[in-house]
Amino acid sequence: MNKPTVKFTQMKDGTREDYLMLRELEGPHLAMTPERILRELKLQAEETLPGYRITRLEHGLQAATRARREGADGDWIVAALLHDIGDGLAPHNHDRFAAEILRPFMREEVVWVVEHHAAFQLVYYGHHYGWNRYERENFKDNPYYPSCVDFCERWDQSSFDPAYESDPLESFEPLVREVFARKPYDPAVTQPGVVTGLPPLG
Repeated sequence: MNKPTVKFTQMKDGTREDYLMLRELEGPHLAMTPERILRELKLQAEETLPGYRITRLEHGLQAATRARREGADGDWIVAALLHDIGDGLAPHNHDRFAAEILRPFMREEVVWVVEHHAAFQLVYYGHHYGWNRYERENFKDNPYYPSCVDFCERWDQSSFDPAYESDPLESFEPLVREVFARKPYDPAVTQPGVVTGLPPLG
């Protein structure tokens, strides 16, 4: 059975019929977004950055597990899981790559933290390369600054431990599907200017 296709070879020549068909086909594709994200995460178990004692997948699992065990909400947990998902396809701007995946489905604070975490992480190692380890100070007046400091200290820089017992990826899959099933860019979700911060340490 032949799959339906458009008639045009240039978008400007497409008809209303063409574009209505494309919109209908787009629905199932969009619904599979969580599956593609989970597939990319699984690749990080094998296609990983050399030199570290754990895989990139394990790093994300550790960060997400720490977030969950500290009582973080779903946005923080999924953000911790996915914050480095861009390492394979966008190694030079993996933070912004990950943030754009999250942006339609999460509150602005969490997306901002993911988008800027690489600059904030420099405080731990930038001086070893002769870089400015305090680049994060460029953002000190941003209301989300404290959240990013905490995210990096508590969940990111601390999650390279081969002895840490992370929760399995399967345990996070329902939450990933829940987050990416939200209506994209819903103002009730994206909530610009709202600062929740990370849960307090008990």
